[in-house]
Amino acid sequence: MREKTLLVISQVYLPDPAAVGQYLHDVAVAMVERGFAVTVITSDRGYDDPTQRFAKHEIRDGVNIHRVGFSSTGKKTIATRLIGQFAFLFQATLRGLSIGKLAGVMISTSPPMAALAALVIHAVRRIPIKFWLMDLNPDQAVAMGKVRAGSLPVKMFDWLNRRLYRSAADVIVLDRFMAERVNAKLNIPSKITVLPTWPLETHLDPVAHELNPFRKAHGLLNKFVFMYSGNMSVASPLSTLLQAAMKLRDHPESTSCSSGEGWDAEKWRRYSREHKPTNITLLPYQPLEQLRYSLSAADVHMVTLGDNMVGIIHPCKVYGALAVARPILFCGPEPSHISELITDHKLGWQVRHGDVEGCVQKMLALAQTPTHDLQAMGQAGRELVANQLGKQQLGGRMGDVLARGL
Repeated sequence: MREKTLLVISQVYLPDPAAVGQYLHDVAVAMVERGFAVTVITSDRGYDDPTQRFAKHEIRDGVNIHRVGFSSTGKKTIATRLIGQFAFLFQATLRGLSIGKLAGVMISTSPPMAALAALVIHAVRRIPIKFWLMDLNPDQAVAMGKVRAGSLPVKMFDWLNRRLYRSAADVIVLDRFMAERVNAKLNIPSKITVLPTWPLETHLDPVAHELNPFRKAHGLLNKFVFMYSGNMSVASPLSTLLQAAMKLRDHPESTSCSSGEGWDAEKWRRYSREHKPTNITLLPYQPLEQLRYSLSAADVHMVTLGDNMVGIIHPCKVYGALAVARPILFCGPEPSHISELITDHKLGWQVRHGDVEGCVQKMLALAQTPTHDLQAMGQAGRELVANQLGKQQLGGRMGDVLARGL
């Protein structure tokens, strides 16, 4: 019998398609392989689609998963989100306090106030907290205009974060810009480890266009495909890319395909229904087992980051594109983690938000680029993943951080 149990608290977890849950499962499995018992407390409903129900209890790859009810009420309004989040955290705290042989608790940023549960369990059980910071709030809410900087909710959230930073044994952030923001709130450089996320490699072997059923199913044969795959929100604005794609509607040889959900997804669906562009396809999230086909259907992947989001969010979708050996067209600020990644390793191109005409010209030029040049750039990205940014390398370092002190 394993002597030490690591508790993971997350509102999302497999089989929910949200990326946070997928990454947490990778880490949980790695900790099981290191000899820990891992218990996950999560929601029994889908994060984006609360009508989707999951089993109350499951053992998946050696990970003991408990799903609690009344814990996901959808994302339509901030109020409905908060109700689900607090209901989830209350139940997770009670369960966490009763788990035997508990060695540590790990939280991420789903829900954003997971610190409440972790701090209570830490205080009562005297165990270390491991905090995996995937996006930074309340900074994100302020930058998106959802709350006012300096307001009481923001001050309370920042106070909670500082309590968490003081109490946590380790804080894992995704890039150096995020580390700078955390240290500006509370100077804790000795606790911070910078580790980007990794592509979900098990599902991301590249598929040649001529063998790809996804391209056939969605009318993409003999097309040059620009693809955006992931969360659609004001934090990762698509306006410049989609306006550029609209201007290319008279170029039938190229098309844009977006796959995902989020705050902006329905807005763009309404826009598409109104204007009926023949060169833009909007699709929902693709099942994990189909991801290699959908991502490989692209010739170039589009990645975006809001100008005011550097160090607040980290577009993990870039790693999936690299894993399937596709180059990147990045729309966002410089400097940023993505701009440095594609510049340092020659993995793609960059345009700025609002430069629709520049984006049009870049997309036209890319559609005329020789296939072997695009393939060479894509292969460089895949080799970078294999040598530096893969699950074996980054997941191993993550496991070292989590196991430390437990």
